[in-house]
Amino acid sequence: MRKIVIAIDGYSACGKSTTAKIVAQALHYIYIDTGAMYRAVTLYFHQKYVNLSNPKQVQKSLDEIDIEFKYHENGLHCETYLNGLNVEQEIRKMYISQMVSEVSALPPVRHAMVAQQRKMGRKKGVVMDGRDIGTVVAPEAELKIYMVADFDVRAARRQKELLDKGQLVDLEEIKTNLAKRDHIDSTREIGPLKQAPDAHCIDTTLMTLSEQVEEVLNLAVTVMVAADHKQHIKK
Repeated sequence: MRKIVIAIDGYSACGKSTTAKIVAQALHYIYIDTGAMYRAVTLYFHQKYVNLSNPKQVQKSLDEIDIEFKYHENGLHCETYLNGLNVEQEIRKMYISQMVSEVSALPPVRHAMVAQQRKMGRKKGVVMDGRDIGTVVAPEAELKIYMVADFDVRAARRQKELLDKGQLVDLEEIKTNLAKRDHIDSTREIGPLKQAPDAHCIDTTLMTLSEQVEEVLNLAVTVMVAADHKQHIKK
């Protein structure tokens, strides 16, 4: 079947990334973790003490950043490399989560990352997840998904996710962080989080991971079959 671009947007801890990884593996697609790119930039800015209100310093730092992904375990496990160093574990820590929305809202950062993401997604057969994939990065994506979930459920999921990585974080701290990120992500001037008009909204509050994956895969197959049929008619 013809390969397509699958864009998955939504709030933090709705299941976007895990679902996207498994869907990509099932379809033999490339998974692009756009959130990890912003986290890597945030880590670099933190390490270099970059003043976010200084445009020249921000741009200079962006010019020094090289981000790449390396895939393991049949493409399911993706690790983020920043300037040649594996930063996958570090960028998932809470102090990065507390800074990433503010960094990703900066126009120069947004422009730089979107340019890279568009280049990565130029070839079909990719699954990308983030906040503005279906609206800004890949508005031409054949399948767009918008994930939502109950706030308390999201917080509990994030706490478990961190605990599984050996990080014990108070639930109230996580809720404060999620609320702050939600506000910044949905109100920023460039690429705000919002549902694309042609996106399929999936509420994952009461769904298991396998149910989320199954729903996205079913939608993907439907779109791919329709694309094949359309191409056949043209011929």
